[in-house]
Amino acid sequence: MKYIRRTASVAAIAAASLALSSCGFGGSGGGGGDADGATTLDMLVPTYSEGTKGLWEGVIADFEAANEDIKINLQVESWDNLESVLNTKIQAGSAPDIYNGGAFSGFASEGLLYPAEEIASAETLADFQESFAANEEVEGTQYGLPLIASARAMFYNTELFEEAGVDAPPTTWDELYDAAEAITEETGKPGYGMPLGSEEAQGEALIWFGGNGGGYGDENTITVDTPENVEAAEFMQKMIDDGLTQSDPGSTQRTPMLNVFFQGQIGMVYGLPQNVGQIAEEYPDLEYGIAQVATADGSPATLGVADRLMAFENDGDKAEAITRFMDYFYSQEVYTNWVESEGFLPTTKSGSEALEGDEDLKPFLDMLPDAVFYPTTNPNWSATDGAMKSLFGQIGQGKDPSDVLGEIQQRADRGAN
Repeated sequence: MKYIRRTASVAAIAAASLALSSCGFGGSGGGGGDADGATTLDMLVPTYSEGTKGLWEGVIADFEAANEDIKINLQVESWDNLESVLNTKIQAGSAPDIYNGGAFSGFASEGLLYPAEEIASAETLADFQESFAANEEVEGTQYGLPLIASARAMFYNTELFEEAGVDAPPTTWDELYDAAEAITEETGKPGYGMPLGSEEAQGEALIWFGGNGGGYGDENTITVDTPENVEAAEFMQKMIDDGLTQSDPGSTQRTPMLNVFFQGQIGMVYGLPQNVGQIAEEYPDLEYGIAQVATADGSPATLGVADRLMAFENDGDKAEAITRFMDYFYSQEVYTNWVESEGFLPTTKSGSEALEGDEDLKPFLDMLPDAVFYPTTNPNWSATDGAMKSLFGQIGQGKDPSDVLGEIQQRADRGAN
């Protein structure tokens, strides 16, 4: 299934009184209960697939049947409309009680969100993969509950491997280089697909940075031109200069490159869990395997991406009702069914255990505890992201990686200034 991700931005949280027109939750605005004594929770979520609304409706119906004193009003919006709908509600004092979205640090810093410990039991919080839970923190406090996970793994063409005499997928950079060299020389096809165009430069780079103990930093500091990152970029450039990738990687976009791999024309690429279903539906004759990301020394690491559930702290105390819903939703059977139906990976340990028998997903699941993330809670991340997309591809054009990363670091440091 297609994963469409948007990064929410925080509009100015004004005290203006705006009338809610066609959108809205009937003006509940965070009040505690109905005339019949039931607590009403307003829930705003985006569409991940054609089945998203039906999945949520099923979860809510089952929850309400077991919790007759809680009612949930569900509103489903497209990703394109989600931000504007949310911001209108916040400005009107009618923020949703439960929200499924992307960026959240602005909401947390404005004091609009419940801390995670107030909207989920200790057992539920302890079940999240530590790497994903840490990604939900602002200044040491967790606010978001990781909803869906996506990660990268190596997809490799087994026919090209056999033709080139490569026995197994590589686990280290040196092995990756050797495998790519053999495939390129023996088959005439690129050994490795490296998309450094504007669509995916920041993601491809982070896979390599993370595989060398590097990354983009955290909520306080952006780190682009570190020795670990420079070393990773230098190895990437070596593979390009030695002719082991597709031509002109600096302008190659991820989506068309993956299509070339699906057509059997590239030896190895990094792909997503959703690509498994895409291959089955559109390229059923492709002979391929999935393995963990190759890193500098073979230690596990991958690029991780997550969306989350969060709860706005409106007038009236709904924390207990929200907690009951979160605990129900994140129970193994309910949550695993939801995530699997949407084509994503679970962010919980129990969810990973439930799906560990799926051989296609196993390489992704095994790497989740060691996932590295974009520092989306850092106010300078947006500038960093833009600079990576526009400049990093220059390593494919012969520019010194240290100079490229140094220029990106300068733009990151300037941020929005």
